[in-house]
Amino acid sequence: MAEHTNRLAHESSPYLRQHAHNPVDWYPWGAEALARARAENKPILLSVGYSACHWCHVMERESFEDETTAGLMNEHFVNIKVDREERPDVDHIYMNAVQLLTGRGGWPMTLFLTPDGKPFYGGTYFPPDDRHGLLCFRRLLLAVAKAYREQPEELQKTVGQLLAALQGLENMPPAGQAVDAGLVARAAAAFGQAYDQTNGGIGGAPKFPNEAVLELFLRTQRATGQARYLEMALHSLRRMAAGGIYDQLGGGFHRYAVDERWLVPHFEKMLYDNAQLVPLYLAAFQLTGDDFFAEIARQTLDYVTNEMRDPAGGFYSSQDADSEGEEGKFFVWDAAEVHALVGDADAELVCRHWGITADGNFEGRNILHVSLEVEPLAKLFGREVTAVRQILAHARERLLAARALRPKPGRDEKILTAWNGLMISAFAKAGEVLGDARYRRTATAAVAFVERVLQRGDRLLSTCKDGVARLNGHLDDYAGFVAALLDVFEATQESSYLERALPLTDSMIAHFWDQEGGGFFFTSDDHEALIVRSKPLFDGSLPSGNSVAARNLLRLYHYSERGDYLEKAEALLRTLAGAMNERPFAFANLLCAVDFYVQQPHEVVIVAPSGVAGAGELLAGVRRAYLPNRTLRVVDSTDHGQLPEPLRGKTVLAGKPTAYVCRNRTCSAPVTEWAALERLLHP
Repeated sequence: MAEHTNRLAHESSPYLRQHAHNPVDWYPWGAEALARARAENKPILLSVGYSACHWCHVMERESFEDETTAGLMNEHFVNIKVDREERPDVDHIYMNAVQLLTGRGGWPMTLFLTPDGKPFYGGTYFPPDDRHGLLCFRRLLLAVAKAYREQPEELQKTVGQLLAALQGLENMPPAGQAVDAGLVARAAAAFGQAYDQTNGGIGGAPKFPNEAVLELFLRTQRATGQARYLEMALHSLRRMAAGGIYDQLGGGFHRYAVDERWLVPHFEKMLYDNAQLVPLYLAAFQLTGDDFFAEIARQTLDYVTNEMRDPAGGFYSSQDADSEGEEGKFFVWDAAEVHALVGDADAELVCRHWGITADGNFEGRNILHVSLEVEPLAKLFGREVTAVRQILAHARERLLAARALRPKPGRDEKILTAWNGLMISAFAKAGEVLGDARYRRTATAAVAFVERVLQRGDRLLSTCKDGVARLNGHLDDYAGFVAALLDVFEATQESSYLERALPLTDSMIAHFWDQEGGGFFFTSDDHEALIVRSKPLFDGSLPSGNSVAARNLLRLYHYSERGDYLEKAEALLRTLAGAMNERPFAFANLLCAVDFYVQQPHEVVIVAPSGVAGAGELLAGVRRAYLPNRTLRVVDSTDHGQLPEPLRGKTVLAGKPTAYVCRNRTCSAPVTEWAALERLLHP
């Protein structure tokens, strides 16, 4: 029996439940906590984190499990714990406040609020004693409580200034300029200046995947023919896949690398990173034909299928960095352990390949990474390449089986609509590019899960755990799931997926669009009132809901010819054109939408005697090609129902599958051979 149990024991969030037996008198975010703060005129201590966050666990062990610290918290504050993944609306507002106060952000996040939820002081991690220039958490608690009691006028002045600054952050720029056709090229050049020529990726340590930047490189190469952009993207993808940021045994990517070489990761695995990286590796495969990139995509999808998929079809959120209280313990190896598992005959070769040494590269142990590629490895050891591949495959099986016996990192099994949308898109695109029906089935099963559990008519809920869904959907949920429906439509050519995207898009416009200032709010017009109604514009580790929505609206316009969709997308792009030009790093994903808008998509229509099944080499060729700005419809020539433009009047030639390519409202002559179709698809 636990000595302490608080209100978080009744929550669905695994992160909140991790704190259910702290001696802290935690509340979840909600009316009860706010009412108590007002009734007792106590400040609120708001602590925000997430399940896979290593330093969140550290602060819990050091402070929230400490009786003395908890006593101070309970005496002087009403304490609220928030899962940032479950309540991104709350997290967004107060993270902006922390960044305004301190110039930086991160998790765990610690904020001090007035009883009506307005921030006046905060930071991120606070240690249990003074260290590294950080104030001891217990002394901070006493200082804040004293300031709240004794300096109310000064505190209210800070509150007013912060609130005004927070509201200012949510304002769209003045109605802007036309979208400049050179905007994407200038942004790509700026990203290229920050490129790490040695290790790939953008900037130095810590190093993040920056998926949208790499996508923009690929788009720029296609539009301009400048090989440098392709080289930067491919080099980055290869170095990531060879590094410790990639799980060399189990597949899938860790969150980011703490060094510039991609060697030492923060070991948590997030669904959204893997969802965004898979399409990049698929695109690299399309552009090069190199199966290395396809294999990384397959291994990542297999990891998600094996470790992150709910039996009902949805996808879990994350896996922790820690196991048995130690960061990375599940993933690292001793040289002696590897020798014992692999056998002396092959151990030296295996250790040379994965950079395993007696001294280790991480706290005396080894993070596996590709230290020497297969071909030079075979030459070094005087072995045939095929034999070396077999040895490594056998070693991987042995090590993976041994690792499976270790205590696993915790897994956050809540299912988020927005993140599921990203992963559905990844599986759908893999089904297209790799021609693997398993991936299409996984994508369609996940769509069915969202529609069954998280959708209510034309509205979405944001999260579910153990089959119970809750919380109003946010902009990211609508935008992410609509994008997934469009990608599943293109992968399956089942028109119902396209049709189901329309009412959700209309609902998003009705409930999230800012009629006065333009752009989409993060929360709906019937959402819980918070101190600010935020409007996320900047792309980070997750693409902003506005950037995903902009791309969706452009794609849907070309499928539906709904002028209101184009109008909203153009308004968003025009308003942010100046900001994108000045601060491209804040808008990498939105710039991909700009590329779609400026280049104008190739609208490919294939008419075949039996639809998809009869589309043959024309459809296969389109799916093999890297066409980032493309719409695709396959029409059964025997279907005489009412078809929308641009499908009307499109017929087969000589009984063969026949393709038409429309662009800028002009359609090509029909073609029946892939070589002819390929020429029509050039930029």
